[in-house]
Amino acid sequence: MAKLLDEVVSEFSRLPGIGHRTAMRLAMHLLRMEVQDVALMAQSIARFRTEIHYCRCCNNLSDGEVCEICADPSRDRTTVCVVEQVKDVLSIENTHQYNGLYHVLGGVISPMQGIGPSDLKVDLLLDRMAQGEVKEVILALSTTVEGETTSFYLTRRLQECSGVRLSSIARGIGFGDELEYADELTIAHAIHNRQRIE
Repeated sequence: MAKLLDEVVSEFSRLPGIGHRTAMRLAMHLLRMEVQDVALMAQSIARFRTEIHYCRCCNNLSDGEVCEICADPSRDRTTVCVVEQVKDVLSIENTHQYNGLYHVLGGVISPMQGIGPSDLKVDLLLDRMAQGEVKEVILALSTTVEGETTSFYLTRRLQECSGVRLSSIARGIGFGDELEYADELTIAHAIHNRQRIE
């Protein structure tokens, strides 16, 4: 039995952010669960891995060829928001403030990790631009060095697409933040992206 426990803990430990202690707690929790509940969980995980695909249009998660967002005729098809990962789509969708389409790059350019532009879904994005329907691309990438590098690269590539306006999400001081704790670059973005008070 100890060997089985070690195997389960080892498998849980392979997940990002899960250390040995957390993996042990999860394994012990599984032992307290009903057998049928554990079986249902295992089936759901297996089905998720085999039945979820990437949308052929935007690279978002989908259970078919096209994701729900791309298939929704009520979405603004002239605007595409470029994000790093699927979780970023979920974050923006939860705000209920954006009604356009998305494009998921699948990461950011990171030479230290061996990730270059060819490892991202940039060509898929450029193919969408070539169709001529998109009028604005919003870059919603992180403010890390890798995110800024990716934004710079995309800006250069997308400037080749005529009739497409490029924008990025506003950056600066977060709601509830105090100025004295913000770094100079954040304050500079906040000053640069200031809004007129009506």
